[in-house]
Amino acid sequence: MLQSIWAATPTPTPLPFDANLVTPGVVGFVVTFGLIVATILILIDMNRRTRRVNYKAEIAARLDAEEAAAERDATDPKA
Repeated sequence: MLQSIWAATPTPTPLPFDANLVTPGVVGFVVTFGLIVATILILIDMNRRTRRVNYKAEIAARLDAEEAAAERDATDPKA
């Protein structure tokens, strides 16, 4: 059964093509260039946001350490 279905389908004939007509052209270049520029801008923005989050975490850790030290000094009977 399966062989009869496969045998019934004709093989497509290759279409003649001109190599000059099968190029992406200016539109393809512009789209590719736009994708590259968008990717670079997204990577720069991601790097900036990651750096900002790391700085905020570092500052929060410093403030927590200062608060802990101040609380420890306030409750320390030796001082």
